[in-house]
Amino acid sequence: MAVNAKQTKYIFVIGGVLSGVGKGITAASIGNILKARGLSINIQKYDPYLNVDAGLLNPREHGEIFVTKDGAETDLDVGHYERFLDEDLTQSSSLMSGRVLLKVIQDERAGKYQGEDVQIIPHLTAAIQDFISEAGKGFDVHIVEVGGTVGDIESLSFLEAIREMNLRLGRDDCLFVQVVYLPYLGTSGEYKTKPAQNAVRGLLSLGIAPDILIARSESKPPARAVIPKLSLFSGVEQRAIVLIPNAPTIYQVPLTLEDAKIADFITERLSLRSHKPDMNSWKRVVKNALTRYRRTVSIGVIAKYTDNQDTYYCVFEALRTAAWDQQVNVDIVWVNAENLLRDKKEQAKMQAVDAIVVPGGFGRRGLEGKIYAAGYALTNKIPYLGLCLGLQMAVIAAARWAGLKGATSVELDEDSPHKVIDYMADQKDKANTGGSMRLGDYPCVLERGTLARKIYGQEKIVERHRHRCECANAYRDQYEGWGIKASGTSPDGHLVEVIEAIDHPYFIATQAHPELLSRPTRPHPLFVGLIKAVLNK
Repeated sequence: MAVNAKQTKYIFVIGGVLSGVGKGITAASIGNILKARGLSINIQKYDPYLNVDAGLLNPREHGEIFVTKDGAETDLDVGHYERFLDEDLTQSSSLMSGRVLLKVIQDERAGKYQGEDVQIIPHLTAAIQDFISEAGKGFDVHIVEVGGTVGDIESLSFLEAIREMNLRLGRDDCLFVQVVYLPYLGTSGEYKTKPAQNAVRGLLSLGIAPDILIARSESKPPARAVIPKLSLFSGVEQRAIVLIPNAPTIYQVPLTLEDAKIADFITERLSLRSHKPDMNSWKRVVKNALTRYRRTVSIGVIAKYTDNQDTYYCVFEALRTAAWDQQVNVDIVWVNAENLLRDKKEQAKMQAVDAIVVPGGFGRRGLEGKIYAAGYALTNKIPYLGLCLGLQMAVIAAARWAGLKGATSVELDEDSPHKVIDYMADQKDKANTGGSMRLGDYPCVLERGTLARKIYGQEKIVERHRHRCECANAYRDQYEGWGIKASGTSPDGHLVEVIEAIDHPYFIATQAHPELLSRPTRPHPLFVGLIKAVLNK
C-alpha cells in the first residue's frame, strides 16, 4: 500500500441501528467546520450495495443521482458534501462494494495475487483501504461516511477494513464518529437511550470504539441529562457527545457542532494545527434559510416522481438558494407529469404557478405531460427553465406548436420520421446500460446578444451533464421558425447545449444539470434568473 507524503488524518462516520438518521449531513457538517479552520478536506461515501456505481439505482428509493465533475454517477450524499464544503469532488468520493469487488476479481484474473487464495481478509479489506488512502492522499483530513447500519452483512468487510486501518495508523490518525438515534416515547414522556447503547455495543463487538457520539432525535430536544448516561454506557467522553434534534434547516447542523466545540475536540484528538474558524458566510446561509420574506413566488416542478423529494433534491435546493438571493420565499408545487394531460386539477395547479421547471429524467413515462407544460409556458409567456430532459421537451413543444406534426423524441417513438431529439451517435446501442452516457463537466460557448449570455455574463461556461440524447442537428435550421434559437453550443458547434425562446421574457433550457453546481453561498445564475423573471413579470 502506498504511503502518503503527508499523513492524512481519517474520520469515519458510522451509523447505528437504523438508516436515514443523518450520517451524510453529519459528515458534511464536520467537513464544513474543519474547512472553516483552514484545513484541506476531502470526503467519501461508501455504499455497501453490490452495484459498481449509483447510475442504475432506483431514484424513487435512493433519490437523485449526483454527477461529479469527472463524470461519476454517485449517491445524493455527495451533493450534500459539495454544497457544505463548496468544493467540486471527483469519482474518488463515491465508493460502492461492487467497484471494490470488481477490482479484486480483475486483479485475480490478471494474476496479481500470484496463486494466493483470494479472501475477504486480507485481500478485499486491503483493496478497500487502498481506495480510502488514495482518495485521502494530500489532504489534511479525509472523511469517510459508511452507508447502511452496524450489523449489515454487506458492511462487515468495510468495517473490518477501517478497523485494520486504525490498528495500522494508530489513534493519532484515525477517529470514529457514530450517529445514533434517541426515540421519544410519548406515553412516558421520555427519550430512550437503549437503541443508542445497542448501536454502540454492536460497533464495539466489531472492534471499533466511537470517539464521538452524535445523538439524533425528533420533536423537542432531549434533556442534557441523557449525556452522562450515554457516556457511561458507551465509553465516549461527555464533551464528545452532541445532541442534534431535527432543525428547521439542515444548514444549521455545522453551527450546532461548532457550538458544541466538536471541531476543537477533533483537532486536539488528531493533533491538527488550525486557525480560528470563520463561520460568517455559513451563518448568513442559515439566516437566509430561516428568514420569512414578505413576498413568495410559486414554482411548478413538472415531476415524474412526486412521492420523494430526494429524487429532485438538487433542483429544490437550487430554487431555494436562488430565492434567498432575491430575498423571497419559494413555494415549490409538485405537478404530476404523468397525469397532466388528463387531470384538470393538475392542469389548474400548473396554470396557477408563477414559473415552471421541467427537470431531468429518463424513460417515456410522463414525457407528454412535460411537453405540454413546456408548450404552455412558451405560448403563455410563463417563465420557464428546462433542465436536461427539460430542454428536449421544450424543443419538441416548440416544433409541435409551430406545426411540425409528429415531432417527438426517440424515447417516445423510435420509428417517428420527426425525431427532433435523438440518441447521440455513440449512444445508439447503449440505451439500457450504466455509466455510458455523456457524463461530467463539458464546456459550452454562448452566443453574443442572447439571454443565456446575459444571464451568465460570459462567453464560455462549463456545466455538468448526464444524458444520452441530443437535439437532432437536421432540424436546427428550423429553430427560428419554431420561435426558439440555439444560444449555446459545444465549442465545435456540433451539440446544442442551450436553447431559448426568441420572443419571451424568460424561456431558457440547458442540456446540462446546472442544479449540480448551485451552492448555498453561490446560487446558480439560471435559477436566479428564473426568480428575477417572476419578480419582473
